[in-house]
Amino acid sequence: MRLSLLLAAILPLTAAEFTAHTVATGLRGGYQVVVADLNHDGKPDLIALASGMPELVWYENPTWERHVIAGGLSRMINCAVVGDEIVLASEFSNQAKDSPGVVSVLRPNGDPRQPWTVTEIDRLPTSHRLRVAKIDGGKPIVVNAALTGPKAEAPDYRGQTPLVYYRAGEWKRQTISEQNSGLVHGIWIIDWDGDGRDDILTAGFEGIHLFHAPDWKRTEIAKGDPAPWPKSGSSDVAVGKLGRERFLAAIEPWHGNQLAIYRQRGGSWQRNVIDDKLVDGHTIVTGDFNGDGNDEVVAGYRGAGRSVYIYSLEGEKWTRSTLDDGGMGAAACAVADISGDKKIDVVCIGSATANLKWYENR
Repeated sequence: MRLSLLLAAILPLTAAEFTAHTVATGLRGGYQVVVADLNHDGKPDLIALASGMPELVWYENPTWERHVIAGGLSRMINCAVVGDEIVLASEFSNQAKDSPGVVSVLRPNGDPRQPWTVTEIDRLPTSHRLRVAKIDGGKPIVVNAALTGPKAEAPDYRGQTPLVYYRAGEWKRQTISEQNSGLVHGIWIIDWDGDGRDDILTAGFEGIHLFHAPDWKRTEIAKGDPAPWPKSGSSDVAVGKLGRERFLAAIEPWHGNQLAIYRQRGGSWQRNVIDDKLVDGHTIVTGDFNGDGNDEVVAGYRGAGRSVYIYSLEGEKWTRSTLDDGGMGAAACAVADISGDKKIDVVCIGSATANLKWYENR
């Protein structure tokens, strides 16, 4: 395993390229940010989910006025927007016995700025990652990836881990698979083969796997970190493009220190660790920020240092730049055009830093 990122290649990002804007502070246990136009004014708003707070809130673009979606919530972990509704997972814990995994649908009552109605639709222990996908003629589903099986215990978290979905409007649990074994931390939705249906990548102790719609055949893509279980596999995965070539970026192992890039060579995905200095790595996304046809990788970590980096491919070497130096303990980031200037911006929410920022692409 070769560490290709050299210290000489670690360059700061200038303020002229990205400008940081603080949207909110005091978000105790900040865990997920979701970009969605909640008031249908053509501007992307920001949902801020903080596990240590009792309220799910959103911030209205461009004034960033705060609105409460719902209160009286406990241990929120993820949400997903489908149409005019929000699906929320709460009552979360890493330990399945302490994690009922409540799944609810939140609906606005006319004005999205006023409190929404909360309706419980399911309980799946350790419900953890919620994402929207389209598998039936463009009709949306919400994928729910549990963190572990219902009887799993630390530190090995042995057992089969469920991957399920709900059809929008029906809200009845449908099983995708229970083939994944051990802890599964990350998922990525992508139309892998261009057939018009979204597929699912999962990242966990067993590595990175593809579940292909509609039969949900499971295919191993990569084993991830080769260390023994439970230090094995992957934690989070994202997909990017270098021209027409697809690549995968992964944080490894669970809450790990490594950023690995996978590129397909000779029919297999070759692993290249380009950084091993993350501390409690927790979020990874991709986007073409400079319009050169190649995606960059954004990775953030929650531990000591609390920073967010951007990685760019220059020739055959990945270089690292700093997006936020110590001011963002990133639990999650997203990419979207926040300002409406046709450039892709970055949004991150911090856990230890308890804040929400967007980084304007200049």
